Amino acid sequence: MGVRDPEATKARIFDAAVTEFARFGIAGARIDRIASEAKANKQLIYAYYGNKAELFAQVLEKKMVDLAVSVPIDADDIDGWMDRLIDYHSTHPEVLRLLFWEGIEYGSTEELPHEYERQAHYDRKVAAFEEAQARGVVTSTIPAPDMLFMLVALAGWASAVPQMRRVLVGGEDADRARLRASVRAAARRLTAPGD
Repeated sequence: MGVRDPEATKARIFDAAVTEFARFGIAGARIDRIASEAKANKQLIYAYYGNKAELFAQVLEKKMVDLAVSVPIDADDIDGWMDRLIDYHSTHPEVLRLLFWEGIEYGSTEELPHEYERQAHYDRKVAAFEEAQARGVVTSTIPAPDMLFMLVALAGWASAVPQMRRVLVGGEDADRARLRASVRAAARRLTAPGD
């Protein structure tokens, strides 16, 4: 009989949960499928992560932290930051899918699980833009929270709705490169300091 490795089991459960929630959302996800994919006992999922909603919250929270660590804000290099965001979402489309499912499930009025932690995370990002505005690197005509929201939307929308990108922009490499250049140009215009 093999030696149990709780950390490896938790990691398999987590990875299976990411796939399941990204595909089916909170309501459609099934703990049985997560357990089967992770080759883990269903009871271990509850023991390690709590109920399904808490598992989803932990999955999304960790994915958001991974994004923040992988692509820190760089207001001094908007083009580079936008490129890194686009690339991240292209290689990790599950993050945007998880956010969409969260929006469908909770809407805009219900408090999110772990919302306080998420707010603190976004407060740090907004503070980075406020600091760049104070230095005159980024325009202050658009409030920092609004600026961040718009830039993140610009960088992620093509990965969030790839079918729309293909129909409107085209599906060839040259089309994707042109769209990337357009997104960078739009981001520069949004952030450009005033005269």
